[in-house]
Amino acid sequence: MKKRRPSEVLIVEDESITRMNAAEALTQIGFRTREAGDAREALQILGGNPNIDLLFTDVDMPGAMDGLDLAKRVHHDWPAMELIVTSGARTMGTTVLPDDGTFLPKPYFTDRLIQIVRKKLGRRNRG
Repeated sequence: MKKRRPSEVLIVEDESITRMNAAEALTQIGFRTREAGDAREALQILGGNPNIDLLFTDVDMPGAMDGLDLAKRVHHDWPAMELIVTSGARTMGTTVLPDDGTFLPKPYFTDRLIQIVRKKLGRRNRG
């Protein structure tokens, strides 16, 4: 029987403590995580890592591209990738997010993040 690889999550967040907390919570339950501080770095990571299954991005970040634009670009370039978008400054409904993206308002509990990630990636692993 072939062993299934752990799902990989890219966390894009300019606040390093918030990013590390999310990565630690997901790593502790068996996900592989990669971290980026802005959209430019995230796109570099995505370009070299075809195994990333889910993008978790903050909206408000430094640089030319915010997290919502990043999510739209990822949806266009990697349409199978699951998307979670977070923000403490804005709220957004599903009509603003690409495809089946999920909005997680800040501040959030890592248990809620884990629940959403498991739901999104569990759906993929069943199908």
